[in-house]
Amino acid sequence: PDDVTPSLLACFKALGINRLSVGVQSLQEKELRFLQRRHTAVGAQKALELIQSTGFHNFGVDLMYGFRGQTMKSWSDTLDGALAWEPAHLSCYQFTLSEETPFGRMVSDGTLHRITEGQERRFFTHTSHFLRDRGFIHYEISNFARGEGYFARHNMKYWQRAPYLGLGPAAHSFRDNVRWWNLKSVRDYCCLLREGRRPVAGQEELSSDEARLEKLMLGFRTGDGVDIYDIVGQSADTEALRRLASSGIVRIEGKRVLPTLDGYLIADRLPLMFFR
Repeated sequence: PDDVTPSLLACFKALGINRLSVGVQSLQEKELRFLQRRHTAVGAQKALELIQSTGFHNFGVDLMYGFRGQTMKSWSDTLDGALAWEPAHLSCYQFTLSEETPFGRMVSDGTLHRITEGQERRFFTHTSHFLRDRGFIHYEISNFARGEGYFARHNMKYWQRAPYLGLGPAAHSFRDNVRWWNLKSVRDYCCLLREGRRPVAGQEELSSDEARLEKLMLGFRTGDGVDIYDIVGQSADTEALRRLASSGIVRIEGKRVLPTLDGYLIADRLPLMFFR
């Protein structure tokens, strides 16, 4: 938000940029301080006001939930505050801790505690109901849009396993079940380019089972789900699908198997139910 200025937005307009995404995270001052963000809630509101008044109507807001000290009311207030500016898209990410980060070290030394799984579940389901009641489509675990025309097409390429080319240090690329990644070091990356060599650090070729597992893993993260023929192959798979459908984890529409809200909650585990 602090980067948003009239001159920057004018430059974007001149370049033909027509979609923006703003990393707001929260509209509560105390929560922003906890998250160690450099912007304030007031600054975020001013940025959204400037974006809207400049004529950018296709913009998204990134928000974060599920961290210690946040309440359901403060989260609802943040959602309401963001919706007041009529964004076309919302990304609502659950607070995730990694060991090598400052927050991860705070957990290790006991100065920060995670919220419980039950609390995580309540935040997730509340977010989905809250935004769907206000006309948004919950089209991917963390993503909501006012209509299909506002889906994040860039991200959908990854979820649909379309080929993509990554340029720059540490960038990943994918094509024909082969994934490769570039060197992380900017210096080494540039040195190899000057020598006319590919700056690739490594690659992997997925087996048919690995490709199927990845297809299910990515598909179950989206509202579009997976093709039923990517699941049903043996009687055990058919039985697993029947159990999941009867328990309300997935629903079957035509030839698609779609995750329900409960299915989203265990999306990473769903593919493993069809592998022996």
